[in-house]
Amino acid sequence: MTQLQTLQTLQAQFQQALLQDQPMAPQLLGARGIAQFGVYRIAYRARLRSALRDNFEVLPRVMGDESFDALANAYLNAHPSQHYSLRWFGHQLCDFMAANLALVEHPALLDLARMEWALRHAFDAAPAALLSFEALTAVPAAEWAELRFRLHPSVQLLDLHWAVGPLWHALKATPEDVNPPDALEHCVLVWRLGMTAQWKSLAPVEIDFVKGLLAHCDFSHLCALLAEHVGEEQAAASAVSVLRELLANGAICELATP
Repeated sequence: MTQLQTLQTLQAQFQQALLQDQPMAPQLLGARGIAQFGVYRIAYRARLRSALRDNFEVLPRVMGDESFDALANAYLNAHPSQHYSLRWFGHQLCDFMAANLALVEHPALLDLARMEWALRHAFDAAPAALLSFEALTAVPAAEWAELRFRLHPSVQLLDLHWAVGPLWHALKATPEDVNPPDALEHCVLVWRLGMTAQWKSLAPVEIDFVKGLLAHCDFSHLCALLAEHVGEEQAAASAVSVLRELLANGAICELATP
């Protein structure tokens, strides 16, 4: 075996032992090297746990240090970091929590994690020029039925089962204990406005409108979706009202005509 092959073998074994939290063979590093490797492995895992705390800011506060560290260590073992940036470490944490509920004290924590990751993703989404409501005034009325709108790249729609919004607000303001959230089936819109990630709970009319936008429906189909809530006579006015708010919030970035 050449020196290069020996080095590559050592590097591969080092990486495997580090990522899988296993000891290195003494004959590879020697006693001093083994001790140094142990320190490095502890520091490496501590840095990744710290990255998870940064990427899920509120979740560790709710869970507490011991419970969150247990979750983080289990996640580390199952999903070692594969990305060059620690910003993306934790992208599978929500799915991991759903599959390992024994590590989660309350099911609402899964919703909280999903909301936090969506906000983080919205912050890093690609930029896009926003569409203004004033720009729509130049569109002839006869063309409105076929108008299609593209949502900003940061926009996400989350189906949540617990009222984690008040919990998120409370713990963003202070780390003191708060009451557990109530069960609540609702949808949350997440997006970025300027340099700030935003979120809001949606009414049923808004949910169907946004789902229609995600399905690339034209304005006539959007009105038909809203007619089921407000009736045909009020559908167009209701659609314009929801559209105006989405535009004002910076959630729509493009107008496409046939």
